[in-house]
Amino acid sequence: MRINSESIPFAISLLHRCYHLLNSHHFLFAITVHSFWIRVEISVSFYQSMASSAVDSAILKLANVQLNELSTSSSPNLQKNLSILSPEQIELGKMLLETGQGHLFENWPDPGVDDDEKKSLLAQVSLLNSSYPGGLASYIKTARELLADSKAGRNPFDGFTPSVPSGEVLTCGDDNFIQYEDTGVKEVQNAAFVLVAGGLGERLGYKGIKVALPMETTTGTCFLQHYIESILSLTQASYKHAQGESQRDVPFVIMTSDDTHAHTLQLLESNSYFGMKPTQVKLLKQEKVACLADNDARLALDPNNKYKIQTKPHGHGDVHSLLYSSGLLKEWKDAGLRWVLFFQDTNGLLFKAIPAALGVSATKEYHVNSLAVPRKAKEAIGGITKLTHTDGREMVINVEYNQLDPLLRATGHPDGDVNCETGYSPYPGNINQLILELGPYIDELSKTGGAIKEFINPKYKDSTKTEFKSSTRLECMMQDYPKTLPPSARVGFTVTETWLAYAPVKNNPEDAAKVPKGNPYHSATSGETAIYRANSMILRKVGVKVDDPITQVFNGQEVEVWSRIVWKPKWAVTFSDVKRKIKGNNSVSQKSTLVIKGSDVVIEDLALDGALIVDSVDEAEVKVGGSVCNKGWEIEGIDKDSGELPEEVRIRGFKIKKMEQLEKLYGESGKFLLKP
Repeated sequence: MRINSESIPFAISLLHRCYHLLNSHHFLFAITVHSFWIRVEISVSFYQSMASSAVDSAILKLANVQLNELSTSSSPNLQKNLSILSPEQIELGKMLLETGQGHLFENWPDPGVDDDEKKSLLAQVSLLNSSYPGGLASYIKTARELLADSKAGRNPFDGFTPSVPSGEVLTCGDDNFIQYEDTGVKEVQNAAFVLVAGGLGERLGYKGIKVALPMETTTGTCFLQHYIESILSLTQASYKHAQGESQRDVPFVIMTSDDTHAHTLQLLESNSYFGMKPTQVKLLKQEKVACLADNDARLALDPNNKYKIQTKPHGHGDVHSLLYSSGLLKEWKDAGLRWVLFFQDTNGLLFKAIPAALGVSATKEYHVNSLAVPRKAKEAIGGITKLTHTDGREMVINVEYNQLDPLLRATGHPDGDVNCETGYSPYPGNINQLILELGPYIDELSKTGGAIKEFINPKYKDSTKTEFKSSTRLECMMQDYPKTLPPSARVGFTVTETWLAYAPVKNNPEDAAKVPKGNPYHSATSGETAIYRANSMILRKVGVKVDDPITQVFNGQEVEVWSRIVWKPKWAVTFSDVKRKIKGNNSVSQKSTLVIKGSDVVIEDLALDGALIVDSVDEAEVKVGGSVCNKGWEIEGIDKDSGELPEEVRIRGFKIKKMEQLEKLYGESGKFLLKP
């Protein structure tokens, strides 16, 4: 055959096949001529040796031709090792040289030394290449462009003018909220839920995966259990609206990482998926990306291993490319789904706002709906902003707080980011919960392959910006998806009160204690007390007299301590559920704990001053009233440095001391009255 540049990889592959066929025929031939075993064996072995040598020689020559003809630079150490590499590995070597990565081979010894390690490096390159949209060459090209912009100090928002986008502002409990919530519940059966959970809890001072952390310690329910139970309860409520229609299992996807994948799977399996069918749950593992050593985007080698490239997480924006490449989006569309809801791992309040926000998406036909909360001017949280370019381009995206103020000042707003007549900035605070319409989402990803606009944040050694303090990498964020959308895309937001929708757990006690007074701590301490506050506020809105909170300090954080009120999603997953199940005149004292675990429990004329726990099977109807008075449970401060307590307790700064309670379990069907 005639050999040219394009056919060299095929020729090498063909020669490798010949080599393996010789081995195979040697074995078969020996069996066929069994009576001439010795003579034939020697003859065939001699022929095989000669042929193998010729094949090796041909492969080496072709590989050298391939490298010399197709590469833009040369690498002697790579060239002398070509004989140990497969055609695919040689192709990767060529790509690395063409993208200026010849330094990866500078310290390669002769063939026969560290051959497995050399192949391991190229195997890692293959993984990095296949897991990035457009491949490693595209990653390096983008990195060079962004590093050049960073060194030159270019503003990514040059030419853009900010303005306030259109959206819906909701008030929990009013008629508008209830109407949107009802619409959203109907749409749940047409939705898929996606949890971004690639991180460990190390930043919190917790060694486990974040979704395994107890959301609150009154019941010990972890975040993942709460999320699954909320999805199941919303699905059930949606089915009731769709009487006579076929019912389907709502899909639930969890994006994991190398750090969290096995732990997440173990948590699910050891708890029987918290009541969800295993077939409903899909785990998609994101890969890390290569680190960069300098402004030329040279890949950084591990200082302790010259055959390993340093890698770091790419960011939660990878969820889009993973969904696209998995084929799940097409499956969902073929099944008739319409919505994809994205949420993050440690916000225990978000499902209180999701039904109403989904209702907004359905009513306004938003392609993209960002959940948001009111935001104080200059608060350290990104703002949802409409950006209009001088060339006419428009997009509605999150702009980080440290970019929003200077952008406003540079575009005719001399005071920058300031509060309006509402007492808040007109740019609502982004909380990284997205609702996307599936059809337009698939159309967009088919153009981009799921790639999200990236950014880079190198830490330079000095003002010359020539050297990094440590290696850097490209990053992407889930909420930057709208950056590539056309002007015709309908992008909006839904604002709900912070107390209802946003209490992330992401800061350790030491960092939280340094937060200026009045700003949110976003710690395990504030995250748990926020749940009690939200539930108390909801009960107040349906007419329950709930005592005012007291102020206490735990782990150096001053927080409001409300009545410890907790209910399972199957009791109430919407505001309307709570309103329907609370009747008469009810009161709850500040020291009280109320836990409702049953699905059909009605509270009517209850005076609670202590601890009350009611649990029941789905077939039991329980009415709770009367006066309950006991010593109850109290929150007791602890020493966060005490090694005797588990991490999940120490990072809160308190524990629940159970002194006395009234606890009732109704384990069979029927109607029951609990009235002490």
